[in-house]
Amino acid sequence: MLSSLLRHALVLGLVSAIGPFAIDMYLPALPEIGHSLQADTAQVQRSLTVFFLALGVCQLLYGPLSDRFGRKPPLYFGLALFVAGSIGCALAPDIQTLIVLRFIAGVGACACTVIPRAVVRDLHTGVEATRLTSLLMLVFSVSPILAPLAGSLVIAVASWRWIFWTVSALGVLGIALLAWQLEESRPTSARTASTLGGVLATYWTLLRDRHFMALTLIGAFGMSAFFAYLGNSSFLLIGHYGVTPMQYGFLFSINAAAFIGTAQFNSRLCVRYGLVRVVQVGVAGFASIALGLWALFAFGVDRLDLLSVLVFCSFGWLGLVVPTTAVLALETHGEIAGTASALLGTTQMVIGAVVMGVLSLFIDGTPMPMVSGIGGCALVTGLLTWFTLEQESRHV
Repeated sequence: MLSSLLRHALVLGLVSAIGPFAIDMYLPALPEIGHSLQADTAQVQRSLTVFFLALGVCQLLYGPLSDRFGRKPPLYFGLALFVAGSIGCALAPDIQTLIVLRFIAGVGACACTVIPRAVVRDLHTGVEATRLTSLLMLVFSVSPILAPLAGSLVIAVASWRWIFWTVSALGVLGIALLAWQLEESRPTSARTASTLGGVLATYWTLLRDRHFMALTLIGAFGMSAFFAYLGNSSFLLIGHYGVTPMQYGFLFSINAAAFIGTAQFNSRLCVRYGLVRVVQVGVAGFASIALGLWALFAFGVDRLDLLSVLVFCSFGWLGLVVPTTAVLALETHGEIAGTASALLGTTQMVIGAVVMGVLSLFIDGTPMPMVSGIGGCALVTGLLTWFTLEQESRHV
């Protein structure tokens, strides 16, 4: 069982990391891309936003398709589309073409975001699912930890276009892993007949499920704080604080490592205290530090060391929240795990993309737009947890 668990974690983690790797690896290159394609900051950031929108919205399609046709066929299609879109990005002659092709690549990468969560639900539930999710995130951590550093190395020795050639190769590797190392987890007997009316009815059922939606929104606004950092940190750290792309890659990596490293304690904490209690404590730690960060900078503090330490600590607490809320949300929806996972992922990505889009309107070269975004998302996360999970905690 243990070897099977580790194999699933390795394959699903690496496949899940392909899309985020395509984001994180090119973050250090955003200023250079703007200079190369003669585009302003807002245009370059739009190439990041459309990727997130594609990752979010298209999950509504991949989830039901994976329930109807099995998990692997949509994964093959998505990875092939991701590879094609990424090759196009490597050849893009202008920023408009890059934006369009990033959206296409995001449509493909979306399959790797939503379907692995459904595979986890196919194979395990409860604490065992939390353990697999935590192991998956440990493997997944290769993306936010290594990708910015890899991107920095690429642009130090070659053009930013080689970043997209690299992620294209990773997509091909993902296809090979699926073919040789992952069995189909959705049996033919469990596959649901897929009609437009049936899919819409299923989504409507999920939207009316207060338990499911509350947990989904808690995870969504928690992740949006990370997206606020992801979308703005390269311009802020490189442009405002004057760090090099390599130094930026290191700073981004350690903050991402805090988020993913803390998730490895989830299974043991959930066994001892229960999943709901872990979410409540994690949100309390995350929100208090993030709001403290906002207050300090609102009163005139502007220090890179303080920003880095507080972001690191807040994202560490967030690592207890996101995987646990996903397991709780999918717990009672095994028969429609793909569709439920799609709605959960779409909500997270769309809210994250909206947060990044709104913050892009207020970029002024200072830390305030970013820390305000992180603090605002933390406040909403805390309020949602306070008002929706109190009753849950009494029954754990």
